Amino acid sequence: MSKYNITDQDGQILVSTAREIVVEFVTTGKRITLGKDIESKLSFDAGLFVTLNSKNDLRGCIGFPLPRKISQALPEAAIAAATEDPRFSPVDKSELNEITFEVTILTPPEEIMINDKSKLPEKIKVGKDGLIIKQGHNSGLLLPQVPVEYGWNEQEFLSHTCQKAGLPSDCWMQKQTKVYSFEGIIFKEENPNGKIIREKL
Repeated sequence: MSKYNITDQDGQILVSTAREIVVEFVTTGKRITLGKDIESKLSFDAGLFVTLNSKNDLRGCIGFPLPRKISQALPEAAIAAATEDPRFSPVDKSELNEITFEVTILTPPEEIMINDKSKLPEKIKVGKDGLIIKQGHNSGLLLPQVPVEYGWNEQEFLSHTCQKAGLPSDCWMQKQTKVYSFEGIIFKEENPNGKIIREKL
């Protein structure tokens, strides 16, 4: 993770700013302008996902796997996670104090090159890697925290990422499937509006 030297203070800024953006948008329909000091702190490029959880259940998760300027990506991802995740209805302002906010910064995805696809699970580490699976126009991404939360092994992690891409669960075995891994730095509220911590998987 040496590529991004992200401090705990940076993580607190990321998560509290994500909450501020969503609260303003859900309450007033307005997009806030980031202050100059925050904008300069978030002026680096990285992949980013914003995850909202309600009582341990997912409430929305949207982001950008490829590096882009965080000061632009954070507002877009935060608002989209709250209002545009097709799996959920938009967050209502009555829910804002029941939701925890989580921001994951991603390292650039790298393709896992391997001749014998059956050995792919050996190239992945649950608790460290996130996965992207691509085949044709289909692609699916799961963050590093997902297999830990569900107790999956490496093979199950691959299968679920295939399903996320809308592909058969064994598509990772197919020659035409590309598999990429990345790492994530995760910051989250311990409880709604609570202390912001760096998550150790």
